[in-house]
Amino acid sequence: MDSTGHRPDDRDQSPVPYVFPPWVNQIPRVIPLAAVALGIVVIGTVWFWFSPKHTEVGYAPKQPVAYSHKLHAGQLGIDCRYCHTAVEKGPHASVPPTETCMNCHTVVKYDSPKLELVRQSYQTGQPIEWTKVHNLADFAYFSHAQHVAKGVGCVECHGRVDQMEVVRVTEPLSMQWCLDCHRNPGPNLRPKDQVTNMAWTPPEGTDPVAYGNQLVEQYHVAAPVDCSGCHR
Repeated sequence: MDSTGHRPDDRDQSPVPYVFPPWVNQIPRVIPLAAVALGIVVIGTVWFWFSPKHTEVGYAPKQPVAYSHKLHAGQLGIDCRYCHTAVEKGPHASVPPTETCMNCHTVVKYDSPKLELVRQSYQTGQPIEWTKVHNLADFAYFSHAQHVAKGVGCVECHGRVDQMEVVRVTEPLSMQWCLDCHRNPGPNLRPKDQVTNMAWTPPEGTDPVAYGNQLVEQYHVAAPVDCSGCHR
C-alpha cells in the first residue's frame, strides 16, 4: 500500500470515452425500416416513370414537315380517311403518300417554303420519313379495320387530333387500358358513320350507358379478353 492506503494497481476507474455517439446504437433498428421505405420508393419510381401510362402520354415528336391536323382535320374538315386510306381495310391506318398531299398543294400554297420537302419528295419519288407517333409493341396485334367496323371512334384512342397543331399521344395504349375497353366497350362506341367525327356526342336525352350497350348488341361486339385476342 502507498501512503494513501491504496494498492499500486488500485486506481480510480474513470469512464472510457465513446468512440461513436450513443445514437449509433439505433442504426440496427432503423435499417429494416429504411430498407422497406427504399423499396417502396424504388417500386413507386419504376411504376410511375417506366410505365407506358406515363412514358408515352404526351409524346409529340417533331416531324420533317410541320403538318397541322388542327388546320386540315379541324378548320378545313378533311375526313381522316382521305389521308389514312387503309383504316377501314386492314390493321394499319397507313401514312399518306406525297401524292395525297399534292392533290391539293399543286394549286394551294404550292410555292410555300414550308412545303419544300413535300415538293422534293413529289419530284424525286423519295418518300418523306415521317416519325411514328403511336407505337405498339411488336408482340401486340391491333387492327384498325376491326375497331372502325364496330363503331370505335378515332378520338377514343387518338384524342382530339382535330385540335392538335402537333399530334401527340393522349392515351397509354397499354394492355390494361385496352382490356378496360374490351371488358366494357359500350362507352367507346358510336354510330359507324360518326367514327371520324371527333366532336360527336350521344343523342340528346339518351342515357349514354344504355345507348352504348345498345350499340354493343347492334354491332355484335364481342371484344376478346383472352391472351390470343391480341398476342397471336
